[in-house]
Amino acid sequence: MITFILNNKTIKTSEHSGMTLLDFVRYQQRLTGTKIGCREGDCSACTLLVGTLKDDAMEYQSITSCISPLGNAHGKHIVTVEGTNLKDKLTTAQEAMKANYATQCGFCTPGFVVALTGYALSNSENNYENALNAISGNICRCTGYKAIEKAAHQVVEKLEHQEKNSFKWLIENGFIPEYFESIPQRLKNIEAKDLNQPKGKYVSGGTDLYVQQADNLIDNAVHLIAEKDYLKGITIENEICTIGTNATVSDLWNHKALNTYFPNLKKHLKLVSSEQIRNMASFGGNLVNASPIGDMTIFFLALNSDISITNENQKERTLALKNFYQGYKTFDLKDGELLKVIRFKLPTKQSFFNFEKVCKRTHLDIASVNSAIHLSVENDIISEAHVSLGGVAAIPKYLHDTSAFLTGKPLTSKAILDANEILQKEIEPISDVRGTSDYKRLLARQLFFAHFTELFPKHFTLKDFIQHA
Repeated sequence: MITFILNNKTIKTSEHSGMTLLDFVRYQQRLTGTKIGCREGDCSACTLLVGTLKDDAMEYQSITSCISPLGNAHGKHIVTVEGTNLKDKLTTAQEAMKANYATQCGFCTPGFVVALTGYALSNSENNYENALNAISGNICRCTGYKAIEKAAHQVVEKLEHQEKNSFKWLIENGFIPEYFESIPQRLKNIEAKDLNQPKGKYVSGGTDLYVQQADNLIDNAVHLIAEKDYLKGITIENEICTIGTNATVSDLWNHKALNTYFPNLKKHLKLVSSEQIRNMASFGGNLVNASPIGDMTIFFLALNSDISITNENQKERTLALKNFYQGYKTFDLKDGELLKVIRFKLPTKQSFFNFEKVCKRTHLDIASVNSAIHLSVENDIISEAHVSLGGVAAIPKYLHDTSAFLTGKPLTSKAILDANEILQKEIEPISDVRGTSDYKRLLARQLFFAHFTELFPKHFTLKDFIQHA
């Protein structure tokens, strides 16, 4: 029995756990403020908040409910736009949207209101940039986005004197209704146990699977693994980072130590997806989706990562991620096996990492071509190199020959131009809706050069490469 709190109501349902949370909220509970837009996690008209009880405190995150399985709500607090309402007045987020004429046609407005409420409930630093990040996945369908940005700014101003982690302050200042204060104890009283699930397709966050196979997942058995603790967590020990495959992009985004090792981490991850998707998408799901343009796959390939795989008998095996992919959408994973962790060596003072991506939209879009690089440089000699490219082959491509060629070479434009010649022989892009083969070759070249101009601006400019390419 799936048990959770929906707004101020305790829900117990025997509905299929693979049903989408969006459909349950709209059609079973008649909470139609949550809109149906793209059903791909793209427009965020269906944004909900998911509250999780951790160490006697609530943590809220926004998600797109159209690609989230109902079973993942088990033991959580789910908040729709109706659940944010106050009795006799508008909430702070609602008032900000109204005061700035930020409602447009109104269809997407509930999603914006829920996302801004989630921002108020989050523990992120209170500033305008973080508020805009919170609504980065809510795609404006009409016009007037500046008015929405002004509404976000008004929410930030209202939060200036917020007492952190205080429901009481948020209630007194009109951000959330009073019942929020009772949620921690009510979740404790539920004592939600693991769902007794039949054998079925493994599903974690669902952000890839529900875009591709929603109808099949709704009607057939699913084995939800998002709450499996042995697949969670990020640890650093002996300069090795170990990431559980249930960890999300937001877990990486919020990890203080990793942001120290990778100073541009948030800049890179912002290219990956919206905040709603970053809150849901698991790394394991991204890797086994095996998309030739999977952003995080390209990211981890350049870090020369290893993966550990476990089976139903808890037997584990380890292999290099670059050896995992065998062909288009095929990989070295047997029936009953799961990816357990991803491991990589952390950057040192002599190493450099960069991620680049080209797509039709700057944010929240599928790449035409993406690329990452990890270099170790000592005395202007490249002592180690790992380069990856997406969108240029049937698999996410680790460039074995290019990486080997760069190793031991001086950090000069000639070495990089020569490496590009090898790179072009390693890739086999095809023409499709994201560009012609020639266009993708051009992008691969430009992104490869961009790594060096970004990482070593005192050594190179793009002109150094283009005039000789």
